[in-house]
Amino acid sequence: MRCNFCRMKIGIIGNGIHSKRIQKILRTEKIQYLIYKPNNKSYYDKTKFEELKKCDAYFIISINKSHFFYIKKLISNKFIFCEKPPVTSNKDLKTLVKMNNNKIYFNFNFRFSKIAKILEKRNKYKLGNLLYANIISSHGLSYKKEYISSWRSNIKKNPKGVFETVSIHFIDLINYFFNIEKLKKPKLYNKSGIGSAYDTAHASIILKKNILADIFVTYKSALNKKLFFLFENGIIEQNNNQINIKGPARNFNKEGFFKYPKTIAKYNVSDKNDYTHSLKESVLFFLKHAKLNKKFKYELFKCSVLSNQFLLK
Repeated sequence: MRCNFCRMKIGIIGNGIHSKRIQKILRTEKIQYLIYKPNNKSYYDKTKFEELKKCDAYFIISINKSHFFYIKKLISNKFIFCEKPPVTSNKDLKTLVKMNNNKIYFNFNFRFSKIAKILEKRNKYKLGNLLYANIISSHGLSYKKEYISSWRSNIKKNPKGVFETVSIHFIDLINYFFNIEKLKKPKLYNKSGIGSAYDTAHASIILKKNILADIFVTYKSALNKKLFFLFENGIIEQNNNQINIKGPARNFNKEGFFKYPKTIAKYNVSDKNDYTHSLKESVLFFLKHAKLNKKFKYELFKCSVLSNQFLLK
């Protein structure tokens, strides 16, 4: 089978677990890539970096605080795939907006997920306008022995903790489809007492027309994922590995009492497979634009910047 991207040479900054996932996708597509392993003290080795600049496009998959440093070093006419968050300060965010060339793509986990595809086609089910959203996501990362020595437990390397590693993806999901107007200052906690970073976060969100949403995430509980979107005429909900769409609102029995809405459609979903698929789709989406020298729509960049802005609250 013909490879669409074989002639491209990719530069990758970062060689951690997530980088290796993307490297696997590139190998599947038979794309050559060069790995630059950052020095966390300075992030920069001039000799090695000059070699990296010969690549056609770049993946920035280093620690969060280094993202904008590399964007500034690389931004030109070449394409950049950068993991979230784009920046870690409001000052850098303002600079990023000014230097955008519409060739930067910021990756958020749920842009190509199953729940995103369903939300994208929600009008098909005649659900009406959104009234409320509630998201709960938890797993016991803080119980793992390696957590204490990881960057995720270090407040200097991960200032907002789980809020910037997990909550940000759900914030972007809501912002992507429903346009966040305001995010109240999040409540951050270290429930485990392990490390210095926050392992638990709660965020209250206000959308247009005073529609509310809540997001709660933690590394200090059992694996659980619940996404609930309440619409005027129905419900979209994910309960761990199953997504249900229910409606309509007008549903009565013979005595005139309300009945629980019928299940219009249901989907089984595996977190691992959904994550892998979504990441691959994001990578291929980026590579297609880079290959065709096609700039990204400004709306994508604007959404990413806004999602990032809420992270800096």
